[in-house]
Amino acid sequence: MNIAYCCADPGVPVFGSKGCSLHVQEVIRALRQLGARVTLYAAARGGEPPDDLADLRVVDLPNPGGRKDPAREQAALAANAALARGLSAGAGQAGPLDLIYERYSLWSYAGMEQAARRGVPGLLEVNAPLIREQARYRGLHDTEAAQQVARRVFAAASALVPVSDEVAGYLRDFPEARGKTHVLPNGVNTARFGSARPSLPASPGTLTIGFVGSLKPWHGIDRLLAAFRDFHLRYPASRLLIVGDGPERRPAEALADSLDIARATLFTGAVPTDAVPGLLASMDVGVAPYPPSGDFYFSPLKVYEYMAAGLPVVASRIGQLRGLIRDGEDGLLCAPEDADGLSANLLALAESPALRARLGNAARAKMERDHTWLGVARRLLALAREAGPEHDAREAV
Repeated sequence: MNIAYCCADPGVPVFGSKGCSLHVQEVIRALRQLGARVTLYAAARGGEPPDDLADLRVVDLPNPGGRKDPAREQAALAANAALARGLSAGAGQAGPLDLIYERYSLWSYAGMEQAARRGVPGLLEVNAPLIREQARYRGLHDTEAAQQVARRVFAAASALVPVSDEVAGYLRDFPEARGKTHVLPNGVNTARFGSARPSLPASPGTLTIGFVGSLKPWHGIDRLLAAFRDFHLRYPASRLLIVGDGPERRPAEALADSLDIARATLFTGAVPTDAVPGLLASMDVGVAPYPPSGDFYFSPLKVYEYMAAGLPVVASRIGQLRGLIRDGEDGLLCAPEDADGLSANLLALAESPALRARLGNAARAKMERDHTWLGVARRLLALAREAGPEHDAREAV
């Protein structure tokens, strides 16, 4: 099977260390593991590919850069012509295309329209309500144009693949998307976490509470720090390991200082993707302390990775996490607004190594059984085959 994977979003460095970068790489790895030949069309490389993707054919798309003005939006729209040309020129080099797969970005429609013109399946992965997200967090000048692009690309796609029920709910606002959405949560590469050794081991007898993420306002770092302060007072032989960087790092460091837990809190800053398994192996508990939100649409990679690493997870009872984690069976849940509940769950885990082991083992078993990237890729290929007679994708060898 010959697949074109398109990522025209300049904010997704396909070989970077962000969660979105890992998502791109893991889907491609899984498709290749199933025998597919993949060509990647990308606006941002973000560095060199990892060794196992060094032979991946990559076609560079125009990158409008980091400007936040109407000209950038127009440049991103104009880049559709380059993607269309690239798909036309590249198809012959690897043989006829069997599938065009695209990560939905705010201004791109050429991938799905090329699939429709060629009579091959066009699968559109949708990770977020991008128009709403862009307007709220980064600034959006031409909302109507973004809406037009969304309607255009949703209409052209054979199937839309939102990562959560909440994103699927957003898509229902678009008539062009109705009847062809298939929720497919994120996955995890369990092999990355099976035998990792601690890269930041704690002192003997010290319990490590861990968080991995990009330190954005919606990650609840302030809530985590407050809960850890209360927990640390009751269980002094503990530390908090916060992996990642972002706009909330400086406020979080200041808050840790004001709460008098700075000496028990370690901020690693940004780390490469291949460093994450060793850091998770340095933790005893993984935390996802999301605050209350009426718009929680994520499929959090961090939680899948905690669970694959065999960590007991304490997470907010919100969005997809309510179904992913069975409270008391393979993790612990608490209300998003309940900092005392978060602290109490941490204390329960600190006081019971047996509980930590039981929850962590069950979590890893669930990931191996139900949530691998290979399983995600198999479902994507099945969706391609189900797209209709005119979209009869050939089996991967």
